[in-house]
Amino acid sequence: MDVEAESSSRPPKQEDKLMPSPKHRAAATTTRRRCICLWVTAVILGLGLLLLILGLTVFKAKRPLTTVNSVALDDLDFSVDITRLRVLLNVTLDLGISLTNPNRVGFKYSNGTAFLRYRGNDVGEVPVPAGKIGARDTRSLNLTLTLMADRLLSNSALYSDVISGTLPFQTYIRIAGKVRILFNIHVVTYTTCDLEINVANRTLSDQKCHYKTKL
Repeated sequence: MDVEAESSSRPPKQEDKLMPSPKHRAAATTTRRRCICLWVTAVILGLGLLLLILGLTVFKAKRPLTTVNSVALDDLDFSVDITRLRVLLNVTLDLGISLTNPNRVGFKYSNGTAFLRYRGNDVGEVPVPAGKIGARDTRSLNLTLTLMADRLLSNSALYSDVISGTLPFQTYIRIAGKVRILFNIHVVTYTTCDLEINVANRTLSDQKCHYKTKL
């Protein structure tokens, strides 16, 4: 009996003291998982902040531009009916335009339209086909605008303009598209050119163009 009492009262071995208890192991695992979650969250936030900074600086959306490089009078035919104070007029203009994308990503634009206007009224139009322009690239297009004579029959100012020797016209081009930098940014470009046609010489006597882009 004495021997059994002595064996049961032996102090624990050194190895038993060094081994962590299940409670300590669970706490260590929880701490490790929290650290991993914090690191992952920090990395995600850092990448998001980096992308945001790049989007607001290097990749900041810039305004694409539609420029009219040339306007040529391809055809001008008219006849004056003095008795009825009427004019029959045919006009054809050749336009050379360029679409410039200054962004570091591509610019995709949908179908657009170029209009020929006479004193605020649309008297001719031609479609601008959809397309895509690469980063920091420029695309050139040639358009032909033809006057629709029937749209001028009721315009009383035409007779006076022909008699005066100058016909005022305007070209108007609208192109809408989008630039994707983190998210889609919609862009619309507007181009207007005020023209004056010298009836006697059958030439363009004046031309002023204005450009606008809306983000």
